[in-house]
Amino acid sequence: MITAGEGRYEVWIEKQELDKGLVLMLGGGEMSHLGGAAYVTPEGDEDILKVEGHRDIEVLLLIARGASKKYGVPVMAVGGIHIDNATEKEIEILMANCRELVECI
Repeated sequence: MITAGEGRYEVWIEKQELDKGLVLMLGGGEMSHLGGAAYVTPEGDEDILKVEGHRDIEVLLLIARGASKKYGVPVMAVGGIHIDNATEKEIEILMANCRELVECI
């Protein structure tokens, strides 16, 4: 498991390599959940599953794009991060921590 941040701002990724592709599961904050899924290919094709009321797709796309570019394989990123009543500053902290995860994948 790869982690970034601390306390309620900690985020994590679990990585599962397939014969041809990669699955990344994202979680963190106060409650991990299924907030969406992002599929990205090295050719730039993208498909998303956005769960209504969730903003997780933004970070899932960031992670899937970064991993697909780095490894040259299709990537599916799933999961979600939740903090009750998160402020914009807290969301920025979580996003920064997720960008750090992309560097470590």
